[in-house]
Amino acid sequence: MAQVPAARNVLRMLRMLAGRTAPVAAATLARELGIPRSSLYQLARTMMDEGFLVHYPEERAYGLSALVVEIGSASLATERLGRMSQPLMERLIQGLPVPTVAHLAVLTGAEVTYVTRVSAPRAPTTVSNVGVRLPAHLTATGRAMLAQLPAAQVRALYPHRETLIRRQGPGPATLDELSALLAASRDRGWALEDGDVTSGYSSVGAAALDHKGYPAAAIGVTFRSGIPAEVATDLGRAVAVAAASLSARITGH
Repeated sequence: MAQVPAARNVLRMLRMLAGRTAPVAAATLARELGIPRSSLYQLARTMMDEGFLVHYPEERAYGLSALVVEIGSASLATERLGRMSQPLMERLIQGLPVPTVAHLAVLTGAEVTYVTRVSAPRAPTTVSNVGVRLPAHLTATGRAMLAQLPAAQVRALYPHRETLIRRQGPGPATLDELSALLAASRDRGWALEDGDVTSGYSSVGAAALDHKGYPAAAIGVTFRSGIPAEVATDLGRAVAVAAASLSARITGH
């Protein structure tokens, strides 16, 4: 196994600070971690520059920043969403007329991250494995969540509005094209993509909203392309119902 002492010491420092309720003096950190104080100061300076540590000069001590708390909170929130959505997705795929893969995704900047998935028998093989990230504007779940954001926020996520990334060839190439797709998604109540992620496969998705009306996540299903339009509409409506149920679980209403 490769040895990276600096990385190991950073992780040890984070673990040690996480177990303390008050800032820890630099001398104490250096002694308990078993590293020279000069090395500790170098690590601490880098961690401060990256936003992970806060320095308390009067006490010559260090503590964790709010960023670390936010990362931990985001991880817990994602786990909670996955747990709440799992039974909804299991019921969803059982009632659909074609084999599908259901997945839950969250918005991470201009990308979606897949949190959990459930496959029906004979379901297609998809790229939506847990942990995979894809451009949000190419996926049905991503479009469903983007459609719930203010237009100014969508523009901020896509500063290069004339050159949007495409994966297979289809899909919006500009922000104007994406805006038209998002408007159609809002009108329907669910989003659609056809071959934009993987040729021969299509997806529908709908957003689940939190207490503030922000898209906390989206439920989607992927299926083989070529089904009748009315069947795709039925899938979209079913996904919208599942997403509304998830919204109710998130908000308690």
